[in-house]
Amino acid sequence: EGRHMAGSGSDGTEDSDSSAEREQTNSSESDGNMPKRQRLTRASTRLSQSSQGSFYSPLHLSCFHQCGGCFAFIASDTPDLKRAVDHDESPPLTPTGNAPSSESELDISSPNASHDESQSKDQANRDSDKDLSHRPKRRRCHETYNFNMKCPTPGCNSLGHLTGKHERHFAVSGCPLYHNLSADECKVKAVSREKQEEEVKVQEESNSRHATRHQTPTSKQSRYKEQVAEIRKGRNSGLQKEQKEKHMEHRQTHSNTREPLLENITSEYDLELFRKAQARASEDLEKLRIQGQITEGSNMIKTILFGRYELDTWYHSPYPEEYARLGRLYVCEFCLKYMKSQTILRRHMAKCVWKHPPGDEVYRKGAISVFEVDGKKNKIYCQNLCLLAKLFLDHKTLYYDVEPFLFYVMTEADNTGCHLVGYFSKEKNSFLNYNVSCILTMPQYMRQGFGKMLIDFSYLLSKVEEKVGSPERPLSDLGLISYRSYWKEVLLRYMYNFQGKEISIKEISQETAVNPVDIVSTLQSLQMLKYWKGKHLVLKRQDLIDEWKAKEIKRGNSNKTIDPSSLKWTPPKGT
Repeated sequence: EGRHMAGSGSDGTEDSDSSAEREQTNSSESDGNMPKRQRLTRASTRLSQSSQGSFYSPLHLSCFHQCGGCFAFIASDTPDLKRAVDHDESPPLTPTGNAPSSESELDISSPNASHDESQSKDQANRDSDKDLSHRPKRRRCHETYNFNMKCPTPGCNSLGHLTGKHERHFAVSGCPLYHNLSADECKVKAVSREKQEEEVKVQEESNSRHATRHQTPTSKQSRYKEQVAEIRKGRNSGLQKEQKEKHMEHRQTHSNTREPLLENITSEYDLELFRKAQARASEDLEKLRIQGQITEGSNMIKTILFGRYELDTWYHSPYPEEYARLGRLYVCEFCLKYMKSQTILRRHMAKCVWKHPPGDEVYRKGAISVFEVDGKKNKIYCQNLCLLAKLFLDHKTLYYDVEPFLFYVMTEADNTGCHLVGYFSKEKNSFLNYNVSCILTMPQYMRQGFGKMLIDFSYLLSKVEEKVGSPERPLSDLGLISYRSYWKEVLLRYMYNFQGKEISIKEISQETAVNPVDIVSTLQSLQMLKYWKGKHLVLKRQDLIDEWKAKEIKRGNSNKTIDPSSLKWTPPKGT
């Protein structure tokens, strides 16, 4: 955590300097420049030593010394500092990939060097250009690898890459071992693919010169098509007994930690096409990782396709790695099954029989319905709902243990089905009388009054149960705003309808089912609770009540309210 990636280039050569080159470069420094360089070197050493156990680790300081912190040296307009980065005048890496710790190993140019020092440094750099010309070009810190990370495939040493173009990998998508290949085999296949791509490119360029809008296939293309057809016809119709045994043994030995054996399942031509597609996808993921758009071990799901909406995600959700690394997830809006591609989703939707959540419909008014889903009876649906909700909730920790909970799913119906608006969950037997464990309004339905409807419905259930309820803490930022707004509205409505002279917190709690603690905190925020002569007094602020009433009149007869007469529900008995 807090470590910066450091290490090797794509050709596998580590960014390190030889001691001879450092001595030659140091010997060309002027004597006047040495004191400042030594002071900066000692300061850097103290920084490296003090950083252990802090946010910046020695591995991070290695990158800091290499490129000047990415904000000091590289961004500087001083010519000698730019040349120091370009010509690799930075400290070497130790065999472990960490920054060197001794003063003799550090060599950092001072950004405050004088004009004379800059001139002497320029001359030293020009003299050493010949010796440095044979060395590989330094890579920026965002293009380097973190050697502390490992491939999740059991038995893999993270060497090699499926594309054959990189020396290391950290994800299953680029693991040669997972794909039943070796690093050398991947390199050989990469060379073969590059040759084929060059031939295709040359052929396309020659064809484009004589292209017409309705061009017929050339004789060469026709022969190629016939050859492919013959190859596909000549493949074996099925696996032989020995091959089946080999495939079964491989599956029993490696289970899901290795890709199934694909040989003899299809033609060599189709298998090669599949391998090319795998390599191309792995290369695209590697480019995104190098650019910093995705990082290993973090959530890679950036968007989900949900019904007719494409939603940007907010937080990490623990979907399986094979789905999480895709970047985009496709989710059925009715059964909440998640899929890898648009094609799979389209096929699923053609045969999915679900048009509403499972469970009992306990509320319906107009197009709005609420379904009660038991986590024990509909475990898969509830787990998928929790995984989906975690993409938009920061504090949620419940994903798989859904059996002790009831889920109340609100939907909006049209001629295609009941579309998910939001939901809340509650424990079947809550010791602290929590009426909500987790609550979510889907992003496409936010700021439309559905959040207050869900909260109001949860308190309606508490009234039927003849209990006082409160949401489970901690609340998310949006959840806290929604609940405070709801409590304020409930209290002002109660004050508006109250005709008596004396009022008590207990009476308000019993009538509204709101916990007394929440009532007191809301009254304090509205400055309606005062302490006078040893007693707490509730002040009836007419200005706030009039303001609330004006908003109610302006809002009119909105359908974004819960009608208690439309509830058909009895409290569930012990499970």
